[in-house]
Amino acid sequence: MSVKGSGFLAIWSDVLPDQETDYLHWLTREHAAERVGIPGFLGVRIFRARSPSLCRYFILYRLLDAAVVGSAPYLERLNAPTPWSQRIMPILQNFVRGGGTITMEQSTGNGAMIVPVICGAADLESVRTVLPAVRACDRIVSARLLEVEQGDTLIATKEKSIRRDDRSFEALLVVEALDDASLDAALGILNGVAGGLGADTLRFDQIFALDYVDLTTEAA
Repeated sequence: MSVKGSGFLAIWSDVLPDQETDYLHWLTREHAAERVGIPGFLGVRIFRARSPSLCRYFILYRLLDAAVVGSAPYLERLNAPTPWSQRIMPILQNFVRGGGTITMEQSTGNGAMIVPVICGAADLESVRTVLPAVRACDRIVSARLLEVEQGDTLIATKEKSIRRDDRSFEALLVVEALDDASLDAALGILNGVAGGLGADTLRFDQIFALDYVDLTTEAA
């Protein structure tokens, strides 16, 4: 991404196996481009949980700043979902969504395998303290602390009304690595220092990415 914004939007959801292909076609052939085309959206990365029995996806958008989550152009899209979106939204399960500010970031790029760790407000001091040690582990390429702006995240929209199990969270630590051994080391630090936050976490592999510059280049 040519612009490094300070905002984010993070989303998890599950789909049933027989719905997965339609979901992925919607996500990669319509939805991602639609979202990244909104002013203030800089790019998106899509990850699939490494689980044979669970079709769980994690979507991470980079935003210019946290205000984009409550901006008029974005809310306009949320209140006018496409026909394909109207078909997909009701099938999404365990839907979790939050947007806000990247408050700490130590990074030299992006890793292909990640662990997103949901944090509560009570965890933030410990996470801020331990984040540099996590980043310092061998083959860890980035560690970011993302804090949710609840006011904008919880705005009622048409899309929200047609989803089930729509929830949010307070903060998120995203650790990105080159291999599993490095994730093991990073999660070990979290387990020992930050109240066991690194326990019971799913690992995700990146399967798709789209930058806003890709859209502008294609249009040209």
